[in-house]
Amino acid sequence: MGDTDAEEREHFQRIVHAFKNYKGYALKKVKERESYLKELPPRHQSLLESYKRHLEEQRTCIEHNAEIIKLIIKDVECMFENVKHDSTEVNGTQASSALIQDMEKVMTTLRQIVRDWSSSGEYERSQCYGPIISHIEHLFPRESVCTQDINILVPGAGLGRLAYELAKRGYSCQGNEFSLFMLFASNFVLNKVRGLNSLRVYPWVHSGSNTLNNVDQLRAATFPDVDPSDIPPQSQFTMAAGDFLEIYTDEATWDCVATCFFIDCANNIVDFIETIFKILKPGGYWVNLGPLLYHFADQPGERSIEPSYEEVKNILTGVGFKITVEETGMHTAYTQNVRSMLKYEYDSVFFVAMKP
Repeated sequence: MGDTDAEEREHFQRIVHAFKNYKGYALKKVKERESYLKELPPRHQSLLESYKRHLEEQRTCIEHNAEIIKLIIKDVECMFENVKHDSTEVNGTQASSALIQDMEKVMTTLRQIVRDWSSSGEYERSQCYGPIISHIEHLFPRESVCTQDINILVPGAGLGRLAYELAKRGYSCQGNEFSLFMLFASNFVLNKVRGLNSLRVYPWVHSGSNTLNNVDQLRAATFPDVDPSDIPPQSQFTMAAGDFLEIYTDEATWDCVATCFFIDCANNIVDFIETIFKILKPGGYWVNLGPLLYHFADQPGERSIEPSYEEVKNILTGVGFKITVEETGMHTAYTQNVRSMLKYEYDSVFFVAMKP
């Protein structure tokens, strides 16, 4: 047990370390461009005067993001009950040792705040969360069921907006998340932030590629666009930290499981499907939307299987599910920069499966 505790503590420290290193890492990138600029022929430099000013403005945006990050990680050591993580300060020389992958995740977390808690993410939420919410309302109509008696689990809840939207409609909802990047940020937004659109981030400042105008790269997003504590008094809304497969072992507990961009996060997707079947009450529903971008497919040192959607459907019926609704080709984006010259879009699948 001691080993696991030590590993968890080390992992926790690594993520805090990544957040603390954001400023140094992001400013270093800007500095590298500035240094290169200074080495160019004077004629080129004079043509790039406005670009030079643009780099200075990027610096300001990064400084501002760093202030938000400071707020996110303030008091995170006390976030989990009974666990005290000593947060050691990280000095500049350690900045280079923060894994680049971790730094990317910090930047993704900023974009995730926009996706879940800013009006800029509204369209993306309507694509991804919209079908799930409206279908749950159809399965458990507020006019004919006592919503607070309907227990809904949202695994892979990210920053918690989908779970919040369900709780806001009166359902008893629990979000579950494993990533500390997400947990730190969701804890901040859900429990610490006060006032509508009181904070802002610059989510696109880190990449100059595929940018039409300088202002596009420097544009801010304000958050939160709603008050996260604005939930009916009788409905329950909680977030549980940890591994989905380890936490949810009690049979027939949930009326509904809602997953969005989640099932492809497994090394073995059958584990997820079996667990969802097991924890649903008989007559309960699983509502899912997302692609099959298997997370561990190309990760060194990770084992992975990547069944097609056709295979996934066979697994569903094989464990006992009855598929009641199915739609393919649902256009969905994920933390999309709408003003970029390059956009990714998924043709996601949407299905509802019932446990008989």
